[in-house]
Amino acid sequence: MNAPKLFSLEGEIIVFTGGYGLIGAAVVNGLAELGARVAVIEPNPNDARTRETFGGAESIAVFKADVTSRAALDSALAEIKARFGTPTGLVNNAALDSPPGAPIEENGPFETYPEASWDKVMDVNVKGVFLCSQVFGAEMAAAGRGAIVNVASIYGTVSPDQSLYEYRRQDGETFYKPVAYAASKSALYNLTRYLAAYWGPKNVRANSVTFAGVFNGQDPRFLEAYVKKIPLQRGPDHAKRGNMAAPGDYVGAVAFLLAPASSYMTGADLKIDGGFTAI
Repeated sequence: MNAPKLFSLEGEIIVFTGGYGLIGAAVVNGLAELGARVAVIEPNPNDARTRETFGGAESIAVFKADVTSRAALDSALAEIKARFGTPTGLVNNAALDSPPGAPIEENGPFETYPEASWDKVMDVNVKGVFLCSQVFGAEMAAAGRGAIVNVASIYGTVSPDQSLYEYRRQDGETFYKPVAYAASKSALYNLTRYLAAYWGPKNVRANSVTFAGVFNGQDPRFLEAYVKKIPLQRGPDHAKRGNMAAPGDYVGAVAFLLAPASSYMTGADLKIDGGFTAI
């Protein structure tokens, strides 16, 4: 056994959706450092942002495609094959959620959550994963090898804890973590299992990875409530950030699911959440 090679991504060609985001950027750069060539899918690529996010790395390239468009993904696949070759891995990371500053109707009560918002979130978070898996997964199945990683969330495993947002209601806002994100992330678990069973005979693995929250300058009152949800205590500096993850905390999990180290793992979920879902 060559232990270092278990975690090497040398020679791998990874398609990664949603690479400009806080987590996405950290993971893409991490995969490239481990030897992978990474094809980032973004709906609106920007050269300046690409340089800022990925530092001009030759092993990282951004390709324009909307994950909800099969035709756009087919075109991106052709460009990726011309640039890097046939993909050997896919990370379905692109997702929509209603941000804290979204209009009140999106972060209001469940009873009045807009149908259009539901459709928009489900379109990207579920249909987008379905289409990317069809396009890039089929290519891997034809080649007889590959790994798919679907990025899930603690709010796909458990319901959002609305008490974390009580401080906003105390400020007079009508705020509830909305339903569509949680429902969409929950759907990924069985989609992952389906793909694992369907493409297992083609030597294509499919796993999900469940992430918790990432520190990004949240309100101190939110952090005060969130820190109580995380059993893992890593010291006072982490406590000040609500014991939330840093973007780099998720790099190893994704790399593991793409690497030879997890070659007998499929249809499973890997939770990286500081213990949030353990209590």
